[in-house]
Amino acid sequence: MSCLWPDETRPLSTDLWISQSHDSVSTTCLSSPSWPSAPSTEKNKHRMAQAPTSCDCFVSLPPGSRDDHVIFGKNSDRPRDEVQEVVYHPAASHPPGSMLECTYIQIPQVEKTYAVVLSKPAWLWGAEMGANDQGVCIGNEAVWTREPVVPGEALLGMDLVRIGLERGDSAWAALTVITGLLEQHGQGGQCKEDPEPFSYHNTFLLVDRNEAWVLETAGRLWVAQKVSEGVKNISNQLTIHTEISAEHPELRSVAKAQGWWDGLGEFNFSRVFSPENPPVRMELAKKRYKGGTELLQQHDGSVTAAVMMSILRDKPSGICMDSGGFCTTGSMVSVLPRDTSLPCIHFFTATPDPSRSIFKPFIFSDCPTPVLRVVSPQFGPDDPVRKQPRFQSRVDRRHDLYKAHQVALNIMETKPDEGLAVYDILRDLESQCLSEISAMLGGEIPGDELGDLFFDCVDTEIKFYQ
Repeated sequence: MSCLWPDETRPLSTDLWISQSHDSVSTTCLSSPSWPSAPSTEKNKHRMAQAPTSCDCFVSLPPGSRDDHVIFGKNSDRPRDEVQEVVYHPAASHPPGSMLECTYIQIPQVEKTYAVVLSKPAWLWGAEMGANDQGVCIGNEAVWTREPVVPGEALLGMDLVRIGLERGDSAWAALTVITGLLEQHGQGGQCKEDPEPFSYHNTFLLVDRNEAWVLETAGRLWVAQKVSEGVKNISNQLTIHTEISAEHPELRSVAKAQGWWDGLGEFNFSRVFSPENPPVRMELAKKRYKGGTELLQQHDGSVTAAVMMSILRDKPSGICMDSGGFCTTGSMVSVLPRDTSLPCIHFFTATPDPSRSIFKPFIFSDCPTPVLRVVSPQFGPDDPVRKQPRFQSRVDRRHDLYKAHQVALNIMETKPDEGLAVYDILRDLESQCLSEISAMLGGEIPGDELGDLFFDCVDTEIKFYQ
């Protein structure tokens, strides 16, 4: 496939890209919430004093999708100075008795794990979102419930995302993996690279070529809802009410014993388990959840990868977020064709703010070319995350694409006209990739040499910035 910039489309003013050192750029989302093409009034309009803050996951299943595809999308909203990397791990076999080292604890390893591609905070083992070579995608969200967050280290929700992908060959199989691990090991631990406490429980959106599952947890308890058609989104909310497809066997008895449910009336999980005094973050996220639902409904019946990308870039709803200490640090969109003879396509930004980033396609293959320029440096036993006490210092986790992207954004702040021209070229590349992939999925062009597509796009993007 040829979705790369030809040399003649590169900007003539090369000094735009070499006038500032990478090392001088802060590892943050820059202050402007959009590309230079956005009117200046938008900046003040969307940087609200109390902007909705949360992650958002989306899915569209036929007939919500335009084609016979399942479309998955997620924005990962994290501390603004946190670097998100995109990593690939091949399928593997493991000796009996092996242990798996997660972010904070070890658990028994299984005999075989699937190949995965993950978008993850560089400091931890797990992932915010990702996919496996079986056509499964998972994303998670922070949530708080009446069940208290237990202190101490356990499995992070992000660890559960990765383990579910490594071990689940369908959305339901991944769900059973996650719920089983919740029962055995619980969930908890510091959720950001900082000594200031920040922990939460999790909700998950698990998707495959045929269906989706919403999994919402409260400590070791859980409830799940199956989604077979149409559109669905989740944020930092409990969204499952009475439409329960599966649940923890002790869910209702615990709710009754705690006095949260009388055992007689209708069991509404969201109503029963939502905290009486929810955190401000959870309350503000209601606006995002509503905005995401409205955007999906506007496109119901016509959702494509391009539509999903536009939803993730939406600033008025707060879905493309830049508020206080948090911003969208990574984004993902996946196309899962119902036809199993066609490959699944997974798009990642590997850079902050999807409105100022481009989505690059990854396709599983037998021998994918390693894309080391979106992988952060490793620090081994000297990593402040591994030392006790943890998080007493910081290290530079920026990967090559992150550095180049931040330099470009910084210069776009000072040279908006040239920045707009660059943005147009970047989006042309993305549009060309989307068109060619759509043609490939439609049988119009062959899908050869797909394994190097992500490498080629990342390499070209960095060369363009330089």
